[in-house]
Amino acid sequence: MSLQIQDLGVGYRRRPILSGLNMRPTSPGSLVGVIGRNGAGKSTLLKSIAGLLPSHGRIMLDGQPLAGRRPAKAPGYLPQSLPQPTSLLAYETVYSACRAVHGGLPRPRLEAEIQRVFDRLGISDLALRRLDQLSGGQRQMIGLAQVLVRQPRLLLLDEPTSALDLHWQLNVLECVREVTRSQGNIALVAIHDINLALRFCDELWVLAGGGLLAQGPARDVLTPAVLRTAYGVEARVERCSRGLPMVLCDSAMPAFQPSQGEPHG
Repeated sequence: MSLQIQDLGVGYRRRPILSGLNMRPTSPGSLVGVIGRNGAGKSTLLKSIAGLLPSHGRIMLDGQPLAGRRPAKAPGYLPQSLPQPTSLLAYETVYSACRAVHGGLPRPRLEAEIQRVFDRLGISDLALRRLDQLSGGQRQMIGLAQVLVRQPRLLLLDEPTSALDLHWQLNVLECVREVTRSQGNIALVAIHDINLALRFCDELWVLAGGGLLAQGPARDVLTPAVLRTAYGVEARVERCSRGLPMVLCDSAMPAFQPSQGEPHG
């Protein structure tokens, strides 16, 4: 399985957001971080791949167009917005998501798969609680469970850690990385925390100025030059006491205007 994006353009009404996007094919088992400043087009890109925004260009999965696939083969998309607080039990919402795709499976198989996802995410204690009794972070975890239980070949996760504390941020990204590697899936994760992206992602797509600034292995892409162009900061990449790379930002550039610049990687 591979994901290919060629000459992709997308926007809102008459306002283009991204144009001429060409990504090198992404291999199975890859966790890809989509990063960039606010307004760079991270959410827009994921929505267009999910088929929620009109776009032009080619988006191919396994050599076939991604658009128009049956629900069972559609991408699993987690939006920024949290699941709405309702009187439904958390388990009921995840069961409905699973049954919508795997409705032909016997109920014991469905229930076993749901339990596996709840256990892996560490949220079994939330299963019988109503959504309107859960915090924003807890509802975000339920939303992720709704995506993972479908076992999609392509996961599109828009800021999946935004409402979570440090423990759950690490737990979610570890889980997503494990799922992509064990099942041979591809996950695209829009994320603001570049140090989390650097730690967990195999590859980064850096968006800036309406296009792709850089693509490549996470530890190669985040150079001072890329950080300066994409974010308008003077920054450096150093290693912590455990040898892991981390970005340290020293200052913000005055009167910064993001531009696409020259692609790197």
